[in-house]
Amino acid sequence: MDQSTPEPLRPRLLSGTLKDHDGEIVHIEGWLHKKRLLGGLTFINIRDRRGLTQVVVKDKNEVEKLRGLQIGSVLAIDGKVTNEPRAPGGAELHDPSITVLVPVTIEPPIEIDKPLSHKSENLDTLFDHRALGLRNLQEATIFRLRSELLKYIREFLYDRDFIEINTPKLVAGAAEGGAEVFKTDYFGKEATLAQSPQLYKQIMVGVFERVFEIAPAFRAELSATTRHVSEVTMLDVEMGFISSHDEVLNLVQDLLYEVLTRLYKEHNNELTKLNAPELKLKPVFPRYSMAEIHKLYQKETGKDMTQEIDLTPEEEKWICNYAKEKESCEAVFATGLPISKMKFYHMKDNNQSTRSADLLFRGIEISTVPQREHRYERLIEQMKAAGIDPDSPGFAPYVAAMKHGLPAHGGFGFGIDRLTEKAIGLSNVKEAILFPRDINRLSP
Repeated sequence: MDQSTPEPLRPRLLSGTLKDHDGEIVHIEGWLHKKRLLGGLTFINIRDRRGLTQVVVKDKNEVEKLRGLQIGSVLAIDGKVTNEPRAPGGAELHDPSITVLVPVTIEPPIEIDKPLSHKSENLDTLFDHRALGLRNLQEATIFRLRSELLKYIREFLYDRDFIEINTPKLVAGAAEGGAEVFKTDYFGKEATLAQSPQLYKQIMVGVFERVFEIAPAFRAELSATTRHVSEVTMLDVEMGFISSHDEVLNLVQDLLYEVLTRLYKEHNNELTKLNAPELKLKPVFPRYSMAEIHKLYQKETGKDMTQEIDLTPEEEKWICNYAKEKESCEAVFATGLPISKMKFYHMKDNNQSTRSADLLFRGIEISTVPQREHRYERLIEQMKAAGIDPDSPGFAPYVAAMKHGLPAHGGFGFGIDRLTEKAIGLSNVKEAILFPRDINRLSP
């Protein structure tokens, strides 16, 4: 019996690293991404988590192993690295030995080796085949960039002494005090899916002072638009012992500036391939009151929107373009939000407006940034004025936290989906969600 020690298997290399191994025999594994014939040679691209590796197949026996295999087949390949500037990553494999690990013989319903259409009339097809379409490099890049945004956000907040928390998504009442909630039976009781961690993050100011959460939220809105979905991923931030509302505005301003400028600096190549627009931001965002925006818009367009409670979508787009042109900054604060727009937990500034502002970026509101009402008696007054029972099960713990002492605090929340959409320059928020949920879609 042969007692010799078997030769150890070669470690698996990933795409993008082969150039450092010119002339060596290496081992790769991945999915068959593309197959083509050129000048009597067979070229295949193998996809792994880093990208593509090109393999040149000459030997007829190795070519035969590929017969009938469809995109998505899982292969292991040993071959000699040859530097080739025209190949992905600057190198390719020659003289390969192919092992078929998982054969796929069924033709895929979409071609993932080509750009997938994001035209509005093609979105249903895009989402119907999402499980395969996400293997397209263009689609995968969107979610790599989304992941980077999440990393940058967390690093920004950790550096400023924030604690990440996780709050319930099955709750006894609606945090926003509205009716647009998903209701469900909870062991004989009625529960709702959380619209927001609003009450919980304020409660946690009494524990950690500075908290944030990145988690799903649910809105039962009967809206079929490019900006609405039923399940969103929200960043929610709350900070205590603030000296003024400006401190909260400055925090979200600094966060957005740092996260986006870092994304465009570190991932410029990927953004360019996705045709992302040029980023124009300044460290200090322009601030216009809603009244000023109404007047500027009317002067420019002749349309009178001064009777509107809020900015219209047209005004949001216009003021962002105006600030981009006049101040080289496409992020804007709209201040002086009217009392009629306030939530019960917002702090009034005077009899007409609240200590709150909307943050607009690339033509759309991405966040409302208020100071909270932390004074117990005034909060109770505002809850009752909004038709909310402070003693109801959904609100009693929140009221208790206020009653037993919370400092001046404020915060904000914005959708990660919408931020990703606007950062990359997509046309529909659903394009920035892995498996979107809206009024018409519950799968895949």
